[in-house]
This record gives sequence, C-alpha cells and structure tokens, in this order.
Amino acid sequence: MKDRIYVCHTYYHVYVTCLKELTLPEERRGGAALVLSRMSSDFRDLPSRARESGIFEEVVLFDERSYETFPELLRLKEDSGNLLCNMLRRIRFCRRYAELEAPFVPVDFREYRDIYVYCDSDPIGYYLAGNRIRYHALEDGLDCIRYYDTARFDNRGCFALKAWMAARGWIFIQNGWSRYCIDMEVNDISVLPYPCLKYIEKRREELAEALTGEDRERLTRLFLENRSALDQTLAEAARSDRPLVLVLTEPLLPDLGDRKRLFLDLIRENGGADGRAAQIVIKPHPRDLLDYASDPEFADCLVLDAFFPMEVLNFIDGLCFDRVVTVYTVPSSLRCAKEKRYLGDDFMDRYETPEIHRQNEQI
Repeated sequence: MKDRIYVCHTYYHVYVTCLKELTLPEERRGGAALVLSRMSSDFRDLPSRARESGIFEEVVLFDERSYETFPELLRLKEDSGNLLCNMLRRIRFCRRYAELEAPFVPVDFREYRDIYVYCDSDPIGYYLAGNRIRYHALEDGLDCIRYYDTARFDNRGCFALKAWMAARGWIFIQNGWSRYCIDMEVNDISVLPYPCLKYIEKRREELAEALTGEDRERLTRLFLENRSALDQTLAEAARSDRPLVLVLTEPLLPDLGDRKRLFLDLIRENGGADGRAAQIVIKPHPRDLLDYASDPEFADCLVLDAFFPMEVLNFIDGLCFDRVVTVYTVPSSLRCAKEKRYLGDDFMDRYETPEIHRQNEQI
C-alpha cells in the first residue's frame, strides 16, 4: 500500500501540503502523491515545478466535475417544498454524484494509507464518502471556518438532523461531519465559533518556523515562476523611500467595474502610513480577473504575479511591508508586515446587500 496522497484545489493548499511534507522526518519525505484539481484553479506550470522539486513522488492532474455538469443532479437539487421529500432527494443526490464523478477520478484512492483533502465540499468529498473511503480533511484557508462555516451555512435549518444523517453515511456534509472523515485539521480551534468533535489543531505558523533555510529556498523555487522579476519589483518599491503597503485582492463582486471601484476605494483609504503616501504593492488573487497591471488607474501600483501563495513572501530575505490590507483574506500568516488591516463585513456592506456576505449570522 502507498503511503499518502493530497488533493489540492488552490495554490494555498499546495503550500500547506509542502509545509507538512518538509517538516516530516527525513526518512518519510518524498513519498507522497500530489493531486491538483483544475476545477477552480489554473495551476499553469506548477505541476512541472512540483515534479522537479523532489518533495513529491507523483503529481497528478484531476479534472473534477461540479454537480452543475450533470443535468440529473440539477433536478435533485430542486426544492420540493417538503422536508422529507427533500431529504430523500438529497440521499439520492449524494449517492449518484459519487457515481457520476468516478470516471474523472485519476487515481485509485484505496491504494493509499492516508488521504488528505482540502475543501472536501468539492466533488472529491462526495466521491470518497459515496465510496466509503476514509480520509483526513483540512481547512480550505487559514482560519476560514471562523469567518464562514460552510458546513453549517449550507445546511442551515435542521442542522442537527442533517449532521446525524451525515454521521451515518446517508448524506454528505463537509468539514468533519461526514461518517468517512477521520478528522478535520484546522489552524486554531480556539477561534472557531462552533465545535466539531473531529477538529484537530495543527498550527501553520509552527510548520513554517520549522523549515530549514534549504527548505525555504525549495519553496520559493517551487512557487515563484520568475523570482528575479519579483525581486526587481520589490527593489523598485524599496528605492522609492515610501512606506510599503501590500493589498491582497479577492474575486469580490461579480461585476469587474464594481470590483475596481472597491479596490480603488480600499487603496485611497488605506494607502498612507506615517503621514506619507505609500507605495502600493498589489498581490492579485489567482481567481481575480481584474487586470490591475494594465489599468491606468492602478498605474502607480506595483503588481505582483497572482499565482503564488502570499505566505511565500515570508521567505524573501529583508522584505517587510509597513501594512497589509485585506477584505476577507486572513493575513495572520504574513510575518513580513508591521501592521495588518482586515476590513471584513463592515467594509463590504458599502458595496452589496449585507445578507449576501454575512453568512455566519444566518446560521
């Protein structure tokens, strides 16, 4: 039997996976398989760099299929207006989804002793549960359940009943509620508003601090497609002799014009430090399609490559931002910043109806 396999949907997932692998005892390293789901991320050249890194034994691409791909599943998602009928439909949905997803699964998960899955709310979670394959879940983003508990929000209304059914394998619920989920790895249990017996705590900061200098260099080579261009960009910012402010964008608001206005407002209100106008550095989110580098209204900003996890900035010697500003991205893992501003729901209330983004308040 093979040792372990990781299913990743984002660059951040791959980053955490690398931390876990590089902090294993030397004799256990290099034996893991990495599965990259292309459903929500364009990994570009990352698979080839992951293969060359020596961190993984095998790198596999996964063309995961959303339920919207299958018309018969769309019918099962319709609200009948009757709780019992809806639950019977859901049971059928979970079982059928696992069957329909099977042809797209690129590996035999039964060959692996330990299976690690980020964001098991994606199809892979339904597939594993539907085939009674036990796995370890990991949180989608750093402390993300603190701000948006998808398991409870997606199952609001009779959550206790639904959790009871999930524990028996009749339906599927993500984030530690599935019968076939062994445990759910989170960064910090103390900040989570609702308990789950399967939560286990493994702090990402402790993993990062345990890396050797050689391992840090391996990580930067893996994630930075053009390290010299990044160094040049940051050197230009340093020569400006202005405070350095990092803005982490996100794919907020579906209309790109509205999104542009949001981030222009964010920069205008947070783009100063020590009474001086700051040099703005933008790190776009990989799924943010707004072209900051070509837009003249962001001409004074230095725009980094979108396709690397922000945590990699911690491993660049001498880099320190005076401030990092985000809306929903949790910046606590960035150690190269003197000040961190998390704007959250109050900021978003200015741009969309509050009910759209205040999910946890509706649970």
